[in-house]
Amino acid sequence: MGIFKCLSACLLVSAALLLNLPPGLCGCYKRIFSFGDSIIDTGNFIHMSGNGSSRYKELPYGMTFFKNAIGRICDGHVLVDFYAQAFQLPMIPPNLPEQDSGLFPNGANFAVAGATAMPPAYYYMWNHSVPMPHSLGVQIGWFKEMLQHLAPGDDDGAKIRQLLNESLIVLGEIGGNDYNFWFWFGDATKPREQASRFIPDIVAYIGSSVQELIGLGATSILIPSNFPIGCVSSYLSMFPSSDPTDFDGDRCLRWFNDFSTRHNKALRGEVARLKARNPGAKLIYADYYGAAMEFVKNPGRFGIGNPLVACCGGGGPYHTGAACERTAKVWGNPSYFANWDGVHMTEMAYEVIAQGVFNGPLADPPLLSC
Repeated sequence: MGIFKCLSACLLVSAALLLNLPPGLCGCYKRIFSFGDSIIDTGNFIHMSGNGSSRYKELPYGMTFFKNAIGRICDGHVLVDFYAQAFQLPMIPPNLPEQDSGLFPNGANFAVAGATAMPPAYYYMWNHSVPMPHSLGVQIGWFKEMLQHLAPGDDDGAKIRQLLNESLIVLGEIGGNDYNFWFWFGDATKPREQASRFIPDIVAYIGSSVQELIGLGATSILIPSNFPIGCVSSYLSMFPSSDPTDFDGDRCLRWFNDFSTRHNKALRGEVARLKARNPGAKLIYADYYGAAMEFVKNPGRFGIGNPLVACCGGGGPYHTGAACERTAKVWGNPSYFANWDGVHMTEMAYEVIAQGVFNGPLADPPLLSC
């Protein structure tokens, strides 16, 4: 706990230093390519919606930094923005708006809100469907197409390998929606316990994706864990209970946090296996679960009041009585909240997580140990 005490105490100082680093001091990577879901989507989802309406296109999304909704499902920056900042790179653009241009000198973000790790067809055997088709495999397909634009005429793959050797790959968080959609849209025919049977396949798929990226030439890949969903505002409101044994000492839903822990244990084991198989690659396991639990266990350390309530939404014990949209209630300054809209975290929370990933203790090895 002493490490986190230092992390929180030094957050403002380290953030200021990060913003004022001389060029090249953290120039480990020339570009970032990222994959995932709404946790790091920077505009692909709203691009796909075209002229259609979406609450993510309107304030209060983006209110903290951008003063406008620009595609991030947050009040401000998301994690990949802080990773780019650390390496003195511009913010990484979403790939879809400019996918035909081939002009991505600093990398691209392939993440799409609602994305799953597994392809939708995987769930047919479970009589289940997921609402978004842009799974991890689809995103990696987009990435391969982009590489052909970035390194044309690369018959032997040497240009691509050199390009990827100078790049950081951020692989997620991914897999959370595979479970979310089962839990959120389940019924009596879809008991929650059945989701445990997905874990080996999801983790293996993430692992095979890491190996595929290494095969293309990637040498540095950040692989985050899933969050403690039992402490997420939307889960707490969707699965109320009058049985005190359903909650742990932090007032989170015990079963759901145990489930996230099972996924993360399997993922960490897979990362260890991949490290042994690929000693020349830097594979970084990022403990997003542990980071989020610090907000829950020690909220005052980060200036947070109640870590289990959303900043933007409606009434009810977790502020989830209405969706976060243009007419929703914003319950205060987002910097005093960990949860933004019932599902996603605030810019403040993402910045604290990023600081821990840069220097430890949230990453093995720390991201800035390049």
